[in-house]
Amino acid sequence: MLRYLTAGESHGRALVALVDGFPAGVDLKVEAINAELVRRQGGYGRGGRQTIEADHVEVLSGVWRGMTLGSPIALLIPNKDFKIDQMEDLDRPRPGHGDLSGSIKYLTSVRAILERASARETTTRVAAGALAKQLLAPLGITAFAYVVQVGELQVPPKLGELEEQRAWRDHSIIYTLDPDRDQQVAELIDRCKQAGDTLGGIIEIRVEGLPYGLGTHTQWDKKLDGRLAQAVMAVQAMKGVEIGMGFQAARIPGSQVHDPIQFDPSQTHTRSLGFTRTHNNAGGLEAGMTNSQPLVLRVAMKPISTLAKPLESVNLQTKQSELASYERSDVCAVAAASCILENVVAFEMACAVVEKFGGDNLEEIKQRLDLFYEMARKMLNE
Repeated sequence: MLRYLTAGESHGRALVALVDGFPAGVDLKVEAINAELVRRQGGYGRGGRQTIEADHVEVLSGVWRGMTLGSPIALLIPNKDFKIDQMEDLDRPRPGHGDLSGSIKYLTSVRAILERASARETTTRVAAGALAKQLLAPLGITAFAYVVQVGELQVPPKLGELEEQRAWRDHSIIYTLDPDRDQQVAELIDRCKQAGDTLGGIIEIRVEGLPYGLGTHTQWDKKLDGRLAQAVMAVQAMKGVEIGMGFQAARIPGSQVHDPIQFDPSQTHTRSLGFTRTHNNAGGLEAGMTNSQPLVLRVAMKPISTLAKPLESVNLQTKQSELASYERSDVCAVAAASCILENVVAFEMACAVVEKFGGDNLEEIKQRLDLFYEMARKMLNE
């Protein structure tokens, strides 16, 4: 079983991810992980913390001469802004954060909660996901995310080949697929900043090159759509997820929702085995399993909870009404969230691959994937 745990506080000495069950034989590229960490720190609307940190990963274990060993991989990301012992507690909990609930649950200070609940923790999830991408890439599987909405402003993705879309995304300061709209979105974020407010948005994640049968229908907790929903909803500030057509499917008849199945003999050599769809409203998942179509998710991110013009709160010492505390924060982190979600989804897909095809060695996984398709073609031709 492939999995990971994270540790560390926002202003602690470092953040750590421990990745267990990662296959041997993967040529680990540290620079590829660092590139994702840099991208996570980017995007228009970020706060001052990103000018302090220069995130980079140190691989502490699980690698020999650049190749993964199959043993646990420890990833460490130092914090330059290490000052947790000098920081004061907050006596006015911030609405939208876990300050109040967490301090009561653990019978402790607000500082003890917010340091771990901070989205700074997602640095480790990006590192783990960037590692997982290096397992998926040799198998022909790619994860790609981009922003499709900021506040009420929609930025529909332009159609194009994956590499063309990746170039658009990487050229956009908002991480959309339409850089020509950047100025319009930036002006919206600027107006929000001037008002002392924050903005959320919607991110779309697409995974291509998937084989049939990742996930399963056999138990509720093994269905891939449920596992993906948990993974993305566990990212700080995420409040909604839909797969494929999502909520729109509840508003129209089934004849307009489900994807007709056709057969194209010229495509039997591909991972579709020749079965094609006229559209992909299911988002690549049926009955908790991949159906060889691209996986498509959309995730809704709420506005950042820390406001420059704080909302009403209560002083925990005096129990009197006061404005909530304020700590340095972003105005809009939707762009960064797209990077986080891309990597979170990539790790979950790597977990599903290891579960389906075994996880001891990358070459073994490749051969089992090929054998699976050989057996599937034989079954279909019997």
